[in-house]
Amino acid sequence: MSGPYVIRGAVSLPEAELMWRFSRSSGPGGQHVNTSDSQAELRFDLAATESLPQVWKARALERLAAKLVNGVVVVRASEHRSQWRNRETAAVRLAALLAEATAPPPKARVKRRIPRGINERRLREKKQRGDTKRGRSGRDW
Repeated sequence: MSGPYVIRGAVSLPEAELMWRFSRSSGPGGQHVNTSDSQAELRFDLAATESLPQVWKARALERLAAKLVNGVVVVRASEHRSQWRNRETAAVRLAALLAEATAPPPKARVKRRIPRGINERRLREKKQRGDTKRGRSGRDW
């Protein structure tokens, strides 16, 4: 593995809390796949982890509620022929998922009034466009 997978800032996935399982992949590899366990399944117990700040953990538990099974996030990878590359893919995917789930909520949009001049110009241009189109029909000759 290529080291710690950073979620955001100084927070990264602890290797001790990652649980790996391997099985036969249905993906690429031909006959070789029949004898090797190349699919990687990565499990991370989000509910029990102590490596995330409490605010992040609560936010992630709320946002990933539909994907959690007993508080555990499961990520599978079977795109590559080698188990090692599938492990890398699964770990990167989990880090990206947690980074997105722990991100702060976006700033609330402040509703602004449209200036009267802009609205009047828009209506005037619509009227001109309608007159142009009405002039194309040959009704009045």
